[in-house]
Amino acid sequence: MIEIKLPFWLSGEQLTRLTRAARRYWERVEHWLRWPLRQIDAETCALGVLDLLAWQRNITRFTGEPEHLYRLRVKYAYANAVDAGSVAGVKRIFQRLGVGYLEVEERTPGRDWDVITLRVTDGQLAQNAKLLSIIIGKYGRTCRRYQFEVITPLTAGVALTEFNNTWTTDVATL
Repeated sequence: MIEIKLPFWLSGEQLTRLTRAARRYWERVEHWLRWPLRQIDAETCALGVLDLLAWQRNITRFTGEPEHLYRLRVKYAYANAVDAGSVAGVKRIFQRLGVGYLEVEERTPGRDWDVITLRVTDGQLAQNAKLLSIIIGKYGRTCRRYQFEVITPLTAGVALTEFNNTWTTDVATL
């Protein structure tokens, strides 16, 4: 904040009151002037301004979408549009939006050439079904079909035991 210094001939209680009032006034003016700057950030702006930013960035809020996810989609709209179309870009989009691990496989042998397989866990598919379809519809490749495959992680245990045996090597020559 601005350091306010008043003329030296005013001293004592009057000077401190006047300084305090001037400081409060200019802090309020600074707050008013910084308000538009705070509204540009999609994570901190008011919800009405967020809707305007979303309209500007071609993002539509789907039914039941949590506010934090809506803010993330608006915030990363440009980066997601740049990353759309590549395998690494689709993975980055999923990470930015908090969906998690994703495997992308293109041109799988035995399937049509235009099918892209996305492998996600069953929890991801259950929690983000609407979001996944929106991501694919908005940032997926044109003239491609997308197919989800569910990965189910399993924990496996391996037991090691020792066993002894004898072995010999026999060599035959002509």
